[in-house]
Order: sequence, then C-alpha cells, then structure tokens
Amino acid sequence: MTNRSMTMQSTTMQSMTIQSNWAIRRWRPAAIVTLAATAALTALTVAPSADAATRPARSTETTAPRDAGEALMAIVSIKSQHVTIYDADGLIMRAPVSTGTKGRETPSGIFTVLQKDKDHRSNLYDDAWMPHMLRITWSGIALHGGPLPGYPASHGCIRMPYGFADKLVDKVRMGMRVIVAPNDAEPVEVSHPALFAPEPEAIAAVPARAEALARAADEAARAASEAKSAAAAAAREAAPLTASLRKLKGLKTRADEALARAENALAAAKTDEAKTRAEELQQKAAARVEDLQRQLDTAEANAKSKLDAAAAAQDAAKAAEAKRADAANAAREAKLALAPVSVFISRTTQKLYVRRGLEAILEVPVTIRNPDQPIGTHVFTAVARAERGLRWTAVTIDTGDNARAALDRISIPQDVLASLAPTAFPRSSLIISDEPLNRETNHRTEFVVALSNQPQGGLAMRRAPAAVRFARGNPWDDARFTPWRGGGQYYYQRRQGWGW
Repeated sequence: MTNRSMTMQSTTMQSMTIQSNWAIRRWRPAAIVTLAATAALTALTVAPSADAATRPARSTETTAPRDAGEALMAIVSIKSQHVTIYDADGLIMRAPVSTGTKGRETPSGIFTVLQKDKDHRSNLYDDAWMPHMLRITWSGIALHGGPLPGYPASHGCIRMPYGFADKLVDKVRMGMRVIVAPNDAEPVEVSHPALFAPEPEAIAAVPARAEALARAADEAARAASEAKSAAAAAAREAAPLTASLRKLKGLKTRADEALARAENALAAAKTDEAKTRAEELQQKAAARVEDLQRQLDTAEANAKSKLDAAAAAQDAAKAAEAKRADAANAAREAKLALAPVSVFISRTTQKLYVRRGLEAILEVPVTIRNPDQPIGTHVFTAVARAERGLRWTAVTIDTGDNARAALDRISIPQDVLASLAPTAFPRSSLIISDEPLNRETNHRTEFVVALSNQPQGGLAMRRAPAAVRFARGNPWDDARFTPWRGGGQYYYQRRQGWGW
C-alpha cells in the first residue's frame, strides 16, 4: 500500500469517526431519556432480586361454578400472592395479586372497604391510574387494578388484574371485611356459645322501633324549631322595653350618685350661705331620684308581662332543644340497631369494644383466661341466618390458640351479650386478637388491626389519618360515596396517597 493510499484511508476513517461521534451526540439525549424511562419502568414492574428469590407460583383467576351471593369478605394471602372473595357459601372469585415490596410491605391484618372509586388517580404517585379502587385505610392502602409481575411489587397497595378488579368493585358493599393474611387462610364453619344468637322477636321489633323513634325525633325537632322561633319573637318584642329599662336604671344610678354628693356637700358646709346652696342642691337631687324611681317602677310594671313571657319562651326553647337532642339520640341508636354489630376484643388492652355502623357505642373491660399467653388473631363472621340463630365462620391469621380455644378463654360480660346478641344480623362480627386497635381506627372506619409481628412498611411510611376531613353522611349508606373526589360537598386530603 502506498503512502498516498494510507493517507487517504486514515482521512476516511477520521471522517467516519467524526460522523459517528456527531450521530452519537445527536442520539444521546433521546437515548438517555428512553433508557431512564425504561429503567424507571423496570424498577416499578420488575422484582428486586430478594423478592424474585421467594416468588410464589403464579395463580390464575377462578370463578365458582354457581350463582354468587353477596360478597362478605376478601382474604389476601401475602405468601401465595392471591385474593379470594367469599360469600356465605364459600369461594366465589379468586385472582393473583401483587402486594407491597420490601420496605413498603402491605400490612397483614384486618380491614374493611371504606371507599370505592372506579377511576381513581393517585395524589402521591404522579397521578398514576389506579382503577376500580377499594380503599381499606384512610392513609392510603387499597386494592385496585394494576400490573402483576408475579411477585410483590407495589408501594403497599394490593394490585389485582384489571378485569378482575372491574368485576369485583360492583360486587363489593361498603364495609366488606378485607383480611390480609401473611400465609394462606380461609373461613371455616364454627359454632360456640359465645357467638351471638339473635332472638326472632327482638329482630322483628327493631324496624318498627326505629321508625317510631325516627318519627318522634322529627316531631321533637319541629317542636324545638317552633320554640326557638317563639323565643326569638318574644325577645324581639321585649328588646325595646329592655333597652328603655336599662336607660332608666342608668339615669337612676347617676341620680343616686348626685344625691350622695349633695348630701356630703351639705354636711361639709361651714357657713349659712354654703349650707343654703347645699340644701338647694340636695333637694333638687332628691327630687330627681324620686322622679326617676317613679318612672322606673312604672316602666317595670308595664314591661313585666312581656319580659316574663320572653324569659318563659327562652326556658321553653331550652327544654325543647334538650328533648330534641334526647329524641335524636334515641332514634340514632335505634337506627344503629339495624346495622350489623362489630365486636373487638384485645388481649393487649384487656378490653371489649363495640361498633355499629362505624360508630363506637361501647368499651368495657373483659376477662381473658391466661392473659399472658398469646391468643392469636381470629375473625368470626355471621355469614347467614340459620334455623337457630346465625351461621358463623372463623378465619385465623396469626399464631396462638385455634379459633374455638380462643373463644373458650374469653368471658364476655353477660349484660353486654344481652344487649347485643338479640339483634345481631348477618355480617355481624367478633374479632379476637393479641393486638390493640391500630392507629388507623377512627370515626370513619371499622376496627383496624395490624399484626405487629409482620412487616408494615406500606403502612408505617404513611402518616396517621388524624387530619382527614369527611363529607357529611355515612358512606355505609351509599356505595357511591367518594369523600376524596367530587364537588363542594366533599373534602380532599392532600399528601395522602395510594401505593403502586
């Protein structure tokens, strides 16, 4: 090869290198963005090695070959990564899920559905789409449709197949029990004397009593409103008289003070001339006091009837308001008796808690035999009426006694049983646990229990929902109730989010 040929080849290679570098410089920004997006997506949907190493076998969607009844509970297995929906007769739907990854684990425990939203967007994770969302904590844990890589991969939520989530959301009633178990768990039939046995007569009387007390509450409210209006009218009529009396009393007070000064001046006078002037002033002051007292007596006599009427109207308004409040409380309690009763017994606090319709109605000490020994966590659910009371199932999700042995250790006060059992309906429940109530429990939740011996990263990373404000009304009364989305009657809580 000649020197000239070598020189031309070198020049050509340099030119190709320059063009290649230029092309790389042009491609690099787009490539970097693409690589970054790919890396982010991979981090979101591809399991970390620690999770992949313990990947459960992929499960498929299952539907029971029968007509499904009302969905009573959902059981999520962290170990097997699937969710199973049960009605009174057993399994009706099952699908794979993807729960929280390491550090953001989905908490194992007992929850209920608090909100439904078919088109939810995350307010924490870049407006991420989380369709067919079923909220189970106000701080941001939910079941929703999402990608399923076959292992835990979310930020704490429970992802379900999109189609499965679409079908499920319409079957779920607000307040449906959601049990997140560290291992596989399923409901089993159970009977025990401690489980509530309703009385047909008491059940039959509840609606009529609730209706009668609701009417009484309405009548008391109307009476209180009328009494308040009457008191206001009487007060308006008496107002000018009250002002006139106040003015006369002020004048009389000042006249009394002037008379006192004149009498002091008379007593201090040393000369006849000074005494004469002081006597004249004292006589004028005394006449002024006498005249004002006469005017005041006449005004009080004329105003007495109206002032007494205004005072009586005010007293009547207070009494009517107290009666309205009592009637409203009685009607509210009667209405609550139409709702399933929920009881929670904690070995930690040695207390029994009762709720109806999300409202806390009772908290009393309870006796637990061998209180220093673990009792486990068990959920007893009244799934249907039976010939003699209710048919119950039990789900155990934590180590300790079996369900029946746990009931054997509990001594529920007889007066509590007498007040709850006669009107217990299907969907009533009894929870026994070593755990106390979780901080997520508030005035807009059922009992929330989280297992302290299981990872709670997805729950611990979220703030307690103490600042949540809610729309008026009870979400249990309306499955469409969505307090975080909507118009002026709803409130939106910032900086709380869902976990992908």
